Order: sequence, then C-alpha cells, then structure tokens
Amino acid sequence: MIGTAVRVLQQLRHDPRTLAMIMVVPCVLLTLLWWVYEGGAVFQQVGAALLGVFPVVVMFLITSVATLRERSSGTLERLLTMPISKPGIIGGYALAFGFMAVLQAVVAALVVVGPLGLETAAPWGYLVVVAVASALLGMAFGLFVSAFARTEFQAVQFMPAVVLPQFLLCGLLVPRDQMPRVLELVSDVLPLSYAVDAMREVTTDAAPGIGGELLVLAGFVVGLLLLGAATLRRRTD
Repeated sequence: MIGTAVRVLQQLRHDPRTLAMIMVVPCVLLTLLWWVYEGGAVFQQVGAALLGVFPVVVMFLITSVATLRERSSGTLERLLTMPISKPGIIGGYALAFGFMAVLQAVVAALVVVGPLGLETAAPWGYLVVVAVASALLGMAFGLFVSAFARTEFQAVQFMPAVVLPQFLLCGLLVPRDQMPRVLELVSDVLPLSYAVDAMREVTTDAAPGIGGELLVLAGFVVGLLLLGAATLRRRTD
C-alpha cells in the first residue's frame, strides 16, 4: 500500500499541470468569487460554503482521470497479480490522493482567510478541517466512479451526474429547509450537503458542533473506498 502511494506521488511530482490543477485552481476560483462580489457581504456568506465545494470538484476530476489512466495502461492489472489485497491497492491510491487533498484544502483555506479576508466566527482551523474532509470526499468519489468509465473523457462525463446534483441540492443556492419536501429528503442523503452545513456553522458559531457532519463525511469516504475496492477486477478491457 505504501509503495503504491509513493509511486503515485512520484508521478504527480513530475506532472506540473496536475499539480497546478490541484493546488492553484481552487485558489483562483475563490479569488474570482471574491473579485466578483468585491469581498462584500455575499462573499462572506458563500465563500466558506464554496471552499467546501471546489475541492470536491477538483479532486473528483483529478482522481477519477488519474485512476482510470492506471487502469487503461495496465498498471492496475499488474498490481492485481501481486500479493496485495484489493483494499490495499485502493488504500495506496487513497493515501497518495488523500495527501494531495489535504495540501489542497490547507492552501485554499489559508488563501480564503488570509488575502481574501473571509471572516469566521470559529477559529480558522475548523475551516481547514471541513475543507480537508470535502477534498477527501472528492477523492473517494473519483476512485469509485473510475471503475465505470473506459476512457478519460467518460470519467469526466460522470461529474454532471455525481457532483452537479449535489451542488444544486446542498443548500448553497436555496436553503435546504426551503426546498420542496422531496428535494429536501434527497439532500439529506447527499454528502456535500453536510460539508456546506459544516462550513456555514463554522462561519456563524464560535464553538461549532460539526462532529456529526464530519462523521457523515468520513462514513461516505470510507464507504466509497470500500466500494471502489470491490469494483477492482483483473480485466480492464
């Protein structure tokens, strides 16, 4: 598992475009958002929530495409012939991409609370914790859905089906308790809703009780990784 993680990280180190996608794109998007609203009340209201959304989108794309590349190149099939369990293989990928997800979340959170001046009622460390959980969620979704795509383009096509419905129903556009009852119930089982709820609590409560939201996000991450391990198969064609 450790060997797989190290190999993936070494590959990422020699891929500046992917590194820029992970580390720079969320910061640029948040900066554009700050610029659009000129750092005013609207940015203060939605900035933290989007800090929980953007890492999910970016890590989903990076992880799904990179993992599919491993499948299509035969690397994953070769790993399956070695004396390592399927959870161990997925765990190696999760360690590598999880490490990058943590770096991404920390950098984006520092940019938001630093140069962009986002104000939070709770210490900014809470913001980092939720951003990390969101990035790990995107990573886990990416590992899971890569099993159902045959090309990198197909992996990208999963984003509208997996991420966009969560974006629409997470409470960012309309408070979830103001949605039609059916949509509110659907949003209750979507993990991104809990990331947005936690972010909003961090911005409004000096002592946020976000343990429940983080537990739900952790459960989704673990569940998706286990499902990803279950989808590993010896044939990739």
